[in-house]
Amino acid sequence: MQQTMKTNNSSALFERAQQSIPGGVNSPVRAFKSVGGTPVFIEKAKGAYLYDADGNRYIDYIASWGPMILGHAYEPVVQAIQEKAAGSTSFGAPTELEIEMAELIKSMTRNVDLVRMVSSGTEACMSALRLARGYTGRNKFIKFEGCYHGHADAFLVKAGSGLATFNIQTVPGVTAGVSTDTLTCAYNDLEGVQKLVQEYKGEIAAIILEPVAGNMGCILPQAGFIEGLRRTCTEEGIVLIFDEVMTGFRLSAGGAQQALGIDADLVCYGKVIGAGMPVGAFGGRREIMEHIAPLGSVYQAGTLSGNPLAMIAGFTLLRSLKDKPGIYRELEEKTAYLHKGLETVLGASGKPFVINRLGSMISIHFSEGPVTDFASASAADNTFFNRFFHAMLKRGIYLPPSAFESWFLNNALTYADLDATIAAAKESLEELLS
Repeated sequence: MQQTMKTNNSSALFERAQQSIPGGVNSPVRAFKSVGGTPVFIEKAKGAYLYDADGNRYIDYIASWGPMILGHAYEPVVQAIQEKAAGSTSFGAPTELEIEMAELIKSMTRNVDLVRMVSSGTEACMSALRLARGYTGRNKFIKFEGCYHGHADAFLVKAGSGLATFNIQTVPGVTAGVSTDTLTCAYNDLEGVQKLVQEYKGEIAAIILEPVAGNMGCILPQAGFIEGLRRTCTEEGIVLIFDEVMTGFRLSAGGAQQALGIDADLVCYGKVIGAGMPVGAFGGRREIMEHIAPLGSVYQAGTLSGNPLAMIAGFTLLRSLKDKPGIYRELEEKTAYLHKGLETVLGASGKPFVINRLGSMISIHFSEGPVTDFASASAADNTFFNRFFHAMLKRGIYLPPSAFESWFLNNALTYADLDATIAAAKESLEELLS
């Protein structure tokens, strides 16, 4: 199954990019520094497939880091964008479409009374934290090691994803004052959270987390963990924030809140509500959201918030997901099928491994024990993952280029694609372990 992959154009583009763009990329994980080698430059995508600048085709397990739930270039979304663009790409003024989008999100999501559109997941999380501080009158907040909430200063303390990939845990440019207000705890460590809450009693504005982590691989919340966070926040007047940039509208039509049956006070969304376009949103309980300007004194603004192209793309995608709830069952069945196939070939290889999965999120950790937090994800044989990544890439399987990232399935994947992926994993393991 190994293919003869051409790399000349990607290599030339990377060399050229480094002359004008820091590191040759506009987001660090794309540089392939974690896994080594030269990044693949993508030219186009359709359905479940990516096509690079050299004409190679890959089965895609990134899905633009989550939002391409129905596959790339989903025709209704493409058509809607084309039609909307004819009326201009931006207004900087209110539109009816923004209302329709907010109403759609509310109709699909638990415990969301008001929604504010922004331009990225980073901006959504940053704004939600500011709002929680303004609402409570407190400054400190708790985040979890390995969870990534964007690159706002307050979140770059023991963060996951790109920082984990590059082993950057002390970030130049982030002041000591900012770090002082950021309290960190291990994911799934409820006792650790409760100790922090007691130590800083009356000082903590918010607890923010990925309800299902995707930035240290796919890490599931253990039984009672998020329930305990919800109970603690209610008792102590702390705002519970779910970062659903990855899980929102992916784990279910109502995201992780619906999948886990637990309500947050504020929820953050990212590119999924724009069908992959640069957009985000945060929303939640009315009594909290009414503290945002112009209703309240917590300031947040953005010229491109509610951009018409992003709104129509997201509205079209979310409408499709709402109208076809069976998509989530299909995605879960495909992910379970892939899980079973990978488990079979990995088990036969003799290489220690753990597969974590929930819904259409899945990741492989070459670990001898359970992977439940950042420490156990870091302790896995991630050097072997890097070799596995390249073995799969040359067989036409595009995995996230880091052991610290969840894989995301899209519903354009066929069972033939999944079988090809399982066969590629078998060949890759045989090559690496021979």
